[in-house]
Amino acid sequence: METLQIFDRIWRDYSSMNPSVRKIHDLFSSEGETVVNDHIAFRTLDIDRINIDVIARPLIARGYVVGGEYFFNDKHLYARHYEIPGDPSAPKVFISQLILGDCPVFVKSTFHDLLKNISPDQLSSEDLLFSGTMFNPVSYETYTHLKDESEYAGWFYVFGFRANHFTVSVNSLKKFTTLESVNTLLKQNGFILNLSGGEIKGTPGELLQQSSTMADIIKVQFTDGIYEIPSCYYEFALRYKGSDGRLFGGFIAGSADKIFESTHFHTGRQPGN
Repeated sequence: METLQIFDRIWRDYSSMNPSVRKIHDLFSSEGETVVNDHIAFRTLDIDRINIDVIARPLIARGYVVGGEYFFNDKHLYARHYEIPGDPSAPKVFISQLILGDCPVFVKSTFHDLLKNISPDQLSSEDLLFSGTMFNPVSYETYTHLKDESEYAGWFYVFGFRANHFTVSVNSLKKFTTLESVNTLLKQNGFILNLSGGEIKGTPGELLQQSSTMADIIKVQFTDGIYEIPSCYYEFALRYKGSDGRLFGGFIAGSADKIFESTHFHTGRQPGN
């Protein structure tokens, strides 16, 4: 499968889980903008069979290399981003993993037990990037217990291998050239922003500013009923040039830490949901 086909398939899966994505994409288009993707992000666990190295295999096979690594001690996460050297048009891929050794016993035992039932063929397939959860059928009771220990763990249990966000490159917009103007447009159209750490995370001095919507609240069929939980979200990134005259290509751990919270529960509703 060609790289473009992979990203198209990831986009279709992601946008189907997040109705606001299509609305925001169409909103920018209606304003005469062409949406360019800055990066996408995946979540996983630090278990050898499904860790970052496994998720990154199809990307590495297509020319991606490690561009940076990041630590989130409070959330017990480790991450890397991947990029294609010399090709700024290729979207970056940010992959994080939950460090199970730092998690409560329930989280560790639950995932280790669940993975015993997953076949090696399923984990070695290129379709892993958009295969969703491997743990069907999922239990709301288990989800709630995992979420109470780690929001990240609860999200991964239900949604699994799919992009938890795509990112609009504000650098590629012609009319909305600042995050302030992007956020104003979103709020005027009823979209809910992640306010953790401020509406805009990062500064021009750090060479990266980011904002994001809160994840759509969607209905999910569990074994013990249908419940509404947060799914995926949309991010917006503005990059600045460093002393070398090139746009900064990495990420700021302190900002990313707050962006992770876009999948937390919230009481609002995105337009049309």
